[in-house]
Amino acid sequence: MDRIFAPWRIEWVERDADPIDGCPFCVLPEREDAREARIVARSERNYVILNNAPYNPGHAMVIPDEHVDDPTDLDDATLLDHARLKAATLAALRRDLDPDGVNTGQNLGGDAAGGSIDHLHTHVVPRWSGDTNFMPVTGDTKVIVEAIERTYDHLHDGFAADEHVVDSGDADAGDAVELDFGLAVDG
Repeated sequence: MDRIFAPWRIEWVERDADPIDGCPFCVLPEREDAREARIVARSERNYVILNNAPYNPGHAMVIPDEHVDDPTDLDDATLLDHARLKAATLAALRRDLDPDGVNTGQNLGGDAAGGSIDHLHTHVVPRWSGDTNFMPVTGDTKVIVEAIERTYDHLHDGFAADEHVVDSGDADAGDAVELDFGLAVDG
């Protein structure tokens, strides 16, 4: 049997239980410590959180504050803010992680679409040439090469360099980067 040594994963194994009562995408933004909640950036109506089970380092999700399950349920201002924050997420990833490509998408329709949380979210997954290898196919194992805490720092720095920053936040103190796109939407 082949073995993969990942000693940094012991922190995940030994972590205190974190039961979340209700929708995690509604509960996590209410926490004091954005770093602990994995929230990297916020805008007026949406936020960016790192995926707790990333496909690749930098796997983030753009999520509206409002609990809806379909983009057609968002008002124009929230939808525009969501799109701008997704663009800012792409820019932050490119600035600090320098991926070769990026996958983005939404799983709409619950289990039928591969989704497990009924709160709308857009995945933003950085990709590198060669990041797909034999492990997922033959070993049913995905190897993540960077600890989520380090990824948080990278992405926080990437957002802090954005032109729309109103508060760069202190990653070590648990502050997310605050962005304002100055959006005005009629109707």
